Amino acid sequence: MSALHDILNRHVEAGTVPGAVALVARGDDVEVVTAGSVDTDGTAPMARDSIFRIASITKPITAAAVLMLIEDGVLELDSPVEEWLPELVKPVVVRTPSSPVADVVPAERPITVEDLLSSRTGWGFPADFTLPAVQSLFTVQKDGRALRSWPEAGAWLGLLAQVPMLYQPGEAWLYGTSSDLQGILIARASGRSLPDFLAERVFEPLGMTDTAFEVPSSKRHRFTSAYSTNPDGTLSLFDAPDGEFAAVPAFHSGGGGLVSTADDWLAFARLLLHSGTAPDGRRLLTPTSVSRMTTNHLTAEQRDRVPLFLEGQGWGYGGQVDVTPSDPWNVPGRYGWVGGTGTTAHIVPPTATVSVLLTQAAMQNPTPTPLMRDFWRYVAGG
Repeated sequence: MSALHDILNRHVEAGTVPGAVALVARGDDVEVVTAGSVDTDGTAPMARDSIFRIASITKPITAAAVLMLIEDGVLELDSPVEEWLPELVKPVVVRTPSSPVADVVPAERPITVEDLLSSRTGWGFPADFTLPAVQSLFTVQKDGRALRSWPEAGAWLGLLAQVPMLYQPGEAWLYGTSSDLQGILIARASGRSLPDFLAERVFEPLGMTDTAFEVPSSKRHRFTSAYSTNPDGTLSLFDAPDGEFAAVPAFHSGGGGLVSTADDWLAFARLLLHSGTAPDGRRLLTPTSVSRMTTNHLTAEQRDRVPLFLEGQGWGYGGQVDVTPSDPWNVPGRYGWVGGTGTTAHIVPPTATVSVLLTQAAMQNPTPTPLMRDFWRYVAGG
C-alpha cells in the first residue's frame, strides 16, 4: 500500500468520506489510488472508473469552450455580452456593497466576455454573505448541486437581471455566477446547447467518454452516491445514482453541471499542459488561449478581498492560479479549482503535474477540506 492510499484510507476510516479516487500524473507516470466504497452502505468498492458529480471543477472546461468561440471569431474578449444575453442589457449596481438592494446606480459600462471569463461581472459571492445584494442573489444562484430546482436559462437570466450587482463590471472578483453565464453565452453564441457543444468540441476529441450532464442507465452502476456533510461531521444522502443526473436538467450549468471520472479530467488537463493540442494532434486551443486561461488576471487588492475563496491566490479563466507559495502546494502557476461535492483538480505546468481527487462528500463551506489539503501536501512532496 502506498502513502497516498494511507492518506485516503485514513479519512475513509474516520467517516469523513465513503470513498475516494486520487490521481497524480507526473508526465507519463500516472498513480491512481482508490479507497472505500461508492456509498455508505458499502454496496461496491470504489474503482478507478467510478463516476462523480464534479461540481465546480466543471468551470475550467466551460472557460476553455468560451475561448474556442473566441478563436472561431464568434466572440471577442471585449465584446459586450448583451448581444447574446439581452436580459442583461442595463444592469444596475448597489451604491456600496452594503447598500440596500433598492439603492442602486447604473452600471458604468457593459459587461464583457472577459468579465465573465475572469469572474468579474459584478454578480457572484464575496467573503461576506450577509450583504443585502448577496442575500438577493441567493434567491437566484441556488445550490449548484441540485440543478433540477433551477429554471431554464432564459427564465434564470430574467431573475438574475432583477438582482443588483455588488460591484461595477471589472471591479471585483466574485464567485460562481460568471461561470453559469459563460455556459449560457456558449449556447446562444454557438447556436447549440451547452451539452452538445462540449461533447463535440471538448469531450469527443479528448476521449472523455464519461463526462456529460447526465449518467445513462448503462453507466449508473459506476455512479457514486452523493452526501451532504452535517455540522457534526456525519453524512446524509444527498443524491442517489438514479436521481438528479438520470436525465439532462433544464438548466445546463457551466459552473458545476458535469459528471466525470479522474481519467477524463486528466485528459482535459493534458490538453492544457500540451498547449491546446489533443492526443491525435488536433489543435483545440491555441497556446495563447491556454496561457490566458492559466494566468492570473486579478490585482492584489482583488485577491485579498476574497480570502474565503482564494486564500490570497489569483484567478485565471475558470480556475484559481497560485501566485504566492503560502502552503507547500501553492506553486506559482498552479492552476485548477475545487468542487462543492468534494472534488479537486489542478495542473502544475512547470512540472507537467496533474492532480485529481474525487470524493462524494460535500464541502460544508468554501474552505478546502482536511482530505484535500492532505492530498495536496502529498502531491507537493511526492
